[in-house]
This record gives sequence, structure tokens and C-alpha cells, in this order.
Amino acid sequence: MTTSTDGAQDKRFVGKVAIITGASRGIGLGVAQRLVADGAKVCLTARRQEALDEAVASLGEGNAIGVAGAGDDLAHQDDAIARTIEAFGSVDFLVNNAGINPTYGRMIDIDLGAAEKTFRVNVLAALSWAQKAYRAGMGEHGGAIVNIASVAGIKPAPGIGFYGATKAMLIHVTEELAVELGPGIRVNSVAPAVVKTKFATALYEGKEERVAATYPLKRLGVPEDIGSVVAFLLSEDAAWLTGQNIVIDGGLTLTGGV
Repeated sequence: MTTSTDGAQDKRFVGKVAIITGASRGIGLGVAQRLVADGAKVCLTARRQEALDEAVASLGEGNAIGVAGAGDDLAHQDDAIARTIEAFGSVDFLVNNAGINPTYGRMIDIDLGAAEKTFRVNVLAALSWAQKAYRAGMGEHGGAIVNIASVAGIKPAPGIGFYGATKAMLIHVTEELAVELGPGIRVNSVAPAVVKTKFATALYEGKEERVAATYPLKRLGVPEDIGSVVAFLLSEDAAWLTGQNIVIDGGLTLTGGV
């Protein structure tokens, strides 16, 4: 997708700058596409520079930069924020999308090293990004943060239980930050069900029709479904909304699924 800047003065995010972690593909890139379409400039982060370069190019010239590094690397976080401010002048929005789920199986059997890494990337890194964005100017001029959680964080999710536990904590971190950072900074989260991305392939590949049949809306999510809600939460349309977790699941949790 190539996003045009024609008529940008009519767009709600003109003059706004966002950092989106884990954004070379999938949900993160879907969020970036929507924010750029609405007039924002964006910094994308991910581990591989080549993938980032492709994502940046897809967003149109001058709309994005890409900074490669591990999401939980503190030096990478500092570099990304500094380069964002150098390129675009500020950081107004933060979307914590980077996450991992390296294990599948019972929580009682999980390797504790893998569990520690999952916690570090899914929770501590998101908190650190928020701290650094706050100290880099958001604390003075305000802004908004959206954390990408999961429906696995709102009820038991056999097979991905520890991943779900980290997302449950991320939702609580969202609530705590909302209390601490208001009124200048709003902090919300979203909890998607299965979205058709490479990250979630194991949850639907070869069985998409059967999986989708369990959803009241009879389809899996796509990145654009998440991008539109994240854009709403960052916008002034959500000016009286903070500390909330918005479930985006095609109705799945209404049927008892996760």
C-alpha cells in the first residue's frame, strides 16, 4: 500500500508524530498505514532493517522512518526516539505493538528462560518505551499511548497461557499509566482475537474456515481492523477515554472462545 499525502491539511493527524514498535508487517504496519493515511508521520521499529525499509517505502516518501533493533533493547529505544525527533520534531503518539510468544503448551511446563524473555518484551519493554516517550517531551506537551494486548489477556488461553498472562499485565499497566499520566496523556489498550498475520499463522493456517466459523462475524481479523481502532483511540474523537481495553474480536469472546 502506498499512501498519498494529497489533501493532508484535511487530515486529523497532520503535524502529529507516532512511534510504532514491531511495525515492519502485520498489525504494526496496519496501524502505520492508517496513521499515515490520516496525516501522521511515523517511526517504525522492528528487528530487521530490510523489512523496515520495505515497510517505510510502502508508506510514501517522507512519511516514515525505520529504526531497526530489538524492542527490549534500551539503547535501541533511545536511538529510535532520538531519530524520530530529529526527523519529525516530536513524539506525540506511541503504539506498543512489539510482542513475542516463543512457546506453546501448558504453563506448568514452560521454560522459565522463555517466560522471562516473553515478559521482558511484552511488558517491560512497553513500559520502558512509555517512560522514554514521556521523558522525551510527551510529558510536557501531551499525547496518547495505545498498547496492543490480546484476548488471551482477558481470560484463560490454553496453549498460550503465559503469553496471555503478559498481556493481562500489559492491560493493567495501561490502567495504571492512565491514572498517573492524565490529563495530558491518555493511555488505552486493544485486545485483538486472531488477526491474519505471520505472527498468528499457527492459530489459523490450514484451518481458517473452521476457526472463522466460531466467530459471530464469521471471519478472522485483518491488520486494518486493528489500525482503525488504534487511530480512533489516538484521536481527539477519544478525548474522554483513557485506561480502557477495547476488545476487537469479531464477537469471539461472546461465545466463550479466545
